[in-house]
Amino acid sequence: MNARLRRVIVSTAGLALALSMTTACGKAGGDKKDSAASGDNKSIGLLLPENASSVRYESFDKPFIEAKVKSLCAGCKVLYNNAEGSAAKQKQQFDTLLAQGVKVIVLDAFDATSTESWVKEAGAKGVKVVAYDRLATGPVAAYASFDNEKVGELQGQALLDAFGPQAADDNIVMINGDEADPNAAQFKAGAHKVIDGKVKKIVYEQSGEWKPTVAGQKIGAAITQLGKDGFQGVYSANDGMAGAIITQLQGAGIKVPVGGQDAGLDAVQRIVNGDQAYTIYKAYKPLADSAAELAVDLLQGKDVKTVATTTVDSATDKNIPAKLLDAKIVTKANIKDTVIADGLYKATDICTADYTAACTTAGLK
Repeated sequence: MNARLRRVIVSTAGLALALSMTTACGKAGGDKKDSAASGDNKSIGLLLPENASSVRYESFDKPFIEAKVKSLCAGCKVLYNNAEGSAAKQKQQFDTLLAQGVKVIVLDAFDATSTESWVKEAGAKGVKVVAYDRLATGPVAAYASFDNEKVGELQGQALLDAFGPQAADDNIVMINGDEADPNAAQFKAGAHKVIDGKVKKIVYEQSGEWKPTVAGQKIGAAITQLGKDGFQGVYSANDGMAGAIITQLQGAGIKVPVGGQDAGLDAVQRIVNGDQAYTIYKAYKPLADSAAELAVDLLQGKDVKTVATTTVDSATDKNIPAKLLDAKIVTKANIKDTVIADGLYKATDICTADYTAACTTAGLK
């Protein structure tokens, strides 16, 4: 065999070896990608909407979901982000999760009306979306929340209870949630269902946009327009706004029943102190547990109907498997039997130095 022929054979063999190594490496990388595409990826995305008007997301929802996912799937991890009140930021976070190869995203949409294209894009990539707390638009795989219209009914009933027998003679100011949030519309509808016809008049009604500063401005405008004696109670869609409303009322020397929802620690303390009439307690752990169960079931290819016991319709889709939980009214009279009994707070959490006397009067110390 001449030298030239030997060189050709050796070169050909070397090329074949190089190609085989390249193919093997490419196949290994391909297997990794294929594994993610087939659902072996054990990462679950968690996107929560904000942390300004309510402390619940960082304090309760996130840790509860993470803990439940870990208990159901030891090898799973949760990739978390908070939109901090920005729909644009949440979209970027959603896109990042898709790029990271997650197979399930638990989404509490800051703007639930804007998510249809997101969810469709995820579905095209084989990614399932669990709508959490707010019913996102688009073909979501499942939904975990409370019966939000019933929550509004509880808010309305609690305000009527705070008025007592003279409710029919009382005027109400209503500061609702963000009009872009479908939950806010359900809270509002439920409250009106109970309040309408039971009070003298709703004399002022505006959106507080889930922003305490905006709610404070709106109640200030109501005071200017109606005068100090122009209303006898305030419906606030959540506790964050209720706190700002109460501050404005106190500054104007007005003392009327004000209620919210979310059972934030500061709201419970205001209730103990007599500044806030009620809140609505939505047990976050059962809600978080339900969302985690739905997410893990979807990740593992199981039927979500073992968790989702009913269905709901969104603005874009029908018959979405859903888990809807019940809520409770919290007043000074039943703090011990609700948020303390459920372990949400200890009496010592509520009864800090500033609230010692009020806690004693309320029977919490």
